[in-house]
This record gives sequence, structure tokens and C-alpha cells, in this order.
Amino acid sequence: MGIPALILLATLLVVVVVAALLIVRIKRQDAALARNARQLDEEKSRSRLFSSELGAAKEQLQRYSEIQSLEEAAAKLRQVVESTQGQIQSGQQERTQLQLELLKMRTELEQYRIQAHVLEFGLYEPTFSFEDASEYKAALDENYAQQKRMIKDDVAALCSKTWTVDGDVRKGRKMTEQNLKLMLWAFNGECDSLISQVRYDNVVKIEALIKKLYDRLNKLGEEKSCAITAPFLNLKLAELALVHEYKEKKQQQAEEQRMLREKMREEEKARRELERAQQEAERETVRYQQALEKAQKEAEKAHGDKLTKLQEEIERINQLLAEANARKERAISQAQLTRSGYVYVISNVGSFGESVYKIGMTRRLDPTERVDELGDASVPFPFDIHAMIYSEDAPKLENTLHRVFERRRVNLVNMRKEFFRVDLAEIRQVVINQHGEFQLTLIAEAEEYRKSQMKRAETATPNPPPLLRLDGASTLDAIGN
Repeated sequence: MGIPALILLATLLVVVVVAALLIVRIKRQDAALARNARQLDEEKSRSRLFSSELGAAKEQLQRYSEIQSLEEAAAKLRQVVESTQGQIQSGQQERTQLQLELLKMRTELEQYRIQAHVLEFGLYEPTFSFEDASEYKAALDENYAQQKRMIKDDVAALCSKTWTVDGDVRKGRKMTEQNLKLMLWAFNGECDSLISQVRYDNVVKIEALIKKLYDRLNKLGEEKSCAITAPFLNLKLAELALVHEYKEKKQQQAEEQRMLREKMREEEKARRELERAQQEAERETVRYQQALEKAQKEAEKAHGDKLTKLQEEIERINQLLAEANARKERAISQAQLTRSGYVYVISNVGSFGESVYKIGMTRRLDPTERVDELGDASVPFPFDIHAMIYSEDAPKLENTLHRVFERRRVNLVNMRKEFFRVDLAEIRQVVINQHGEFQLTLIAEAEEYRKSQMKRAETATPNPPPLLRLDGASTLDAIGN
């Protein structure tokens, strides 16, 4: 084979090798392209999935943004509601305070109204000064008798002119008598009606009405020269005064009788209590004396620890016996000292207000029993004790306090009502001057009254309105559902 053929064969071989290499490379590239295509498809699938997820996320994000804006709105609404509730609560507290102040002002206004009512009719000054109601009754009977005599003697009403009717004097006299009789009937009838209605707060007004009636009837009688006489008017005014003062004196004596009966009941209770205390002390003395004798007899036969225990028991019984004897002597002493007892100073803030104190006396061995009786169903709250002062002459100490604070009485008419508008410092000074040092409680506990005020303040504030949801339903409804 020649050289050209070899060259050609080598060239062909090279071409085949190169072609084979190219084919292999192409196949590799096709495989790579196929892989890339698959990866691209996968990427496209992932991209589509991501786009779908992104869209869903955007939708969720949009919903969440709406929810966030709603939550912000709800938070703002809650703030408004809380602020409104605070304002409502503040308003309710202010309303409660205003109601309490209004009640206080109404009470004061009522007191001023009563005072103005009394002042409108004037202050009555007693005309008579009899000591007993029977004296007023006798004076009243005498007044009636004088009125009857004046009417019988034709001097209760007079005519200053002689009249004739158709020229007849007798007919004129008869006409005059009829006119005077009518005037007296009218005057007596109206006076009787007015006097029957007399009370403490209208006596001055009724007196003025009687005088006005007198002037009016005499004015009507001027044409006929007829008039009711001034002495008869004075008898009617005296009758008014006697009837009024007779009623007042009867009421005063009834109050004095009630006071006396209450004092007798109190003394009887104290006497029975002292007797019981004395009898109980005597029974205790006998019982302890018997126990002492028994222990002493046993001690005579005892030895060692038993003797020691019996000696201690004897010492204890001796102490109890001494205390029982002391109680017995105290009961006997207090029974013999009829003026010994306790002067108490008590208050009832819920019933009578601040700075009003009752100053009274009791001879009970346990004086708090008397205070408990005073705080029964007749008053809404129990009394608080500020001082319980034992004195050998309790009535004298009580009367001294009453006399010093006479002008400070709450009731200036009924002396049986022992309530005074004073300060505890003033009471303390008087007691120290008259009796000596004693224990004084300055602050009234007034437990039931203060608890009642707290409950009243709580019930006066209504429950706050329920919170509203955005859909219009109340929070309570949501909880219920």
C-alpha cells in the first residue's frame, strides 16, 4: 500500500474519531439539555406552586390586615367604653354624694320651715302661772260663769241708741235685742270653733282672729249703733289663754307622771337586782365556806403532794370567798346608799346626729342593761357609751350636768328628754370639776349606722352597662352563648 493510501486512511481514521467524539459530545449535550429541560419544568412547576402559595398568602395577608384594623378599632372602642364607664362611675358617685347632701339640706329645710311656721304665728307668752291643772280648770269655770253673767245682765253687747219701729219704742227695743243676740251668737259660735282648735303653734293666730272677728262684727253693727263690749272680748281672750295653758299643763303633768312612773320602775328594777346580787353573794359565801372547811379537814389528814395541792386549793377558795364577801358588801352598801348609781353619757349618731348626747342616771349594778333598754325598737340604731361614771350621789351629778347645759337641750319643752347638743370636752370639764377624773370615749363606734351608710352607698351606684361587641351583641350575650 502506498503512502497516499496510508495518509488517506489515517485522515479517515482521524475524521471517524473526531466524528465519534462529536457524536459523544452531542449526546452529552442532548442529555444535559434534557436535564436542563426537566429542571426547567420542575422550576416552572415550583414557580407555579410558589405563585399559587404567594397568592394564597396575599389573600391571607389581606384578611389579616383587615383583622388587624378591626382589632385596632376594637381596642379604641374598648378605650372609649372604659373611659365612659369611668365617667359613669364618677357621675354615680357624685350623684350619690349629691343625694346625701340633698337629704341633709331637706332635713335642715324642714327644721327651718317648722321654725318659720312657729314664727309666723308668733311666740305665745303664758298669761297665767298656775301650778296645777285643776287651778286652770277652776279659772276656766269662773271665766264661763262671768261670760254667762254678762250675757244675762245684757252687758256683753250694747246699743248706744234708742230705736223705734213705726213709732213704737217697744218694737225698737225688741229689734235691738234681736240684733245684739245675733251678734253674740255669731261671736260666741266663731270663738268656740276657733278655741277648740287651739294648739301650741296657732294660739297667737287664733287670738288675732278673735280680735279681727270682734272688729268685723262691730263694724257691721255700726249702722244700728250695736257693738260687743271690750270686757266681753277680754273674757274670750282669757278663755283662749286658759284653754291653751290648761292643755299644756295637763300634758306637762302627764309627762311628769310618766317620768315618775319610769323612775319608780327603774328604782324597782335596781332594788330587785341588788337583792338578787346580795342573795347570790350570800349563796356563794356559804358555798365557798363549806368548800373551805371541807378542804381544811382533808388537809389535816393529808401528807406530801396531796397536802400541797390541798393547801393551794384552800388558798384559791379563800380568794374566791373574799371576792364573794366583797360583792356581798358592795350590794348591801349600794342598797343602803339610795343615791349611789351611775351617770351615763351616750350617743346615737344614726338617730340624732353628731354632737347630741343623752345624759342620764341608773342605779343598776350593771348599768349597760339600761343603755340596752334605751336602744330598743324605738330607735333605728343602738346607743354608744362614751362614759359610765359611778357616783355616791348620782342624782346630784346628773342634775348638775342638766343645769349647766340647760340652754343646750334639744327639747326645751319636755325636761324628760335628756338630750343635749354639746361637746364631749364640755361634759368632761364639768364632770372633772364636780366628780373628778373618769374614763371618756371620744369617738362613737356607731357600727350599724356606718355599715348601713356603706350599703346604702353601694346600692345607690347601679351596675355599669354591658360592653358591646362590633356585631351589636353584648359581651354578656357572647358569654352566655
